[in-house]
Amino acid sequence: MIQTPQKSQIVIVDDHPVFCLGMSELISREPDLTVVACPNTAEKARHIIEQDMPDLIIVDISLAESNGIELVAELRCKCPDLPILVLSMYDDSMYAERALMAGARGYVMKRRAIVQVVEAVRQVLSGHIYASDKIKEKLLNRIISRKPSAMGFSMEILTNREIEVFRLMGEGLDSKEIAARLNLSMKTVGTHRENIKEKLHLKHYTELVKAAVHWVYEMKK
Repeated sequence: MIQTPQKSQIVIVDDHPVFCLGMSELISREPDLTVVACPNTAEKARHIIEQDMPDLIIVDISLAESNGIELVAELRCKCPDLPILVLSMYDDSMYAERALMAGARGYVMKRRAIVQVVEAVRQVLSGHIYASDKIKEKLLNRIISRKPSAMGFSMEILTNREIEVFRLMGEGLDSKEIAARLNLSMKTVGTHRENIKEKLHLKHYTELVKAAVHWVYEMKK
């Protein structure tokens, strides 16, 4: 009697249901992989992992109610042996570096073909670190140069939360919408906004918005 090999169990943490469903179905078609849960919040992900530890967890870096990088750091602390792969819509070395430093074992773009996502999953499950050749090159250049961006400022000095606020500003959200998305008070969003403006040496709010829009545009190119 031929014994069916056990499939690696995967949890996808993503707050975009259509994307999550499609990704889940495509990954589960692989003979050795299966997606067992798709929680849409960090809190639900914590509960699932506490109940039944998966073989790998995939985390969207841009969760609506929390910061994906902070979730990665938390999971790495609580579950040091749990492999984590980060999904991102941003082809940016800063996000990749912060995700890997937080404890992720891989960083892959959402818009990549499913075959590359599956390759990333298998690499991470095998104990290796995964990043595309483009991201690897950007990371190496980033480490070597450590220069400000072409926009005239460096994002290095911003905290993960400040980067989230800055990103959402660049995507056209106002303070009220950002507060709702990140589960923060309007006052806290305002404080982050002022801190960002000061750190980036921008004088006016309009300059801050313009810089945020430009940065988001450059990341999505």
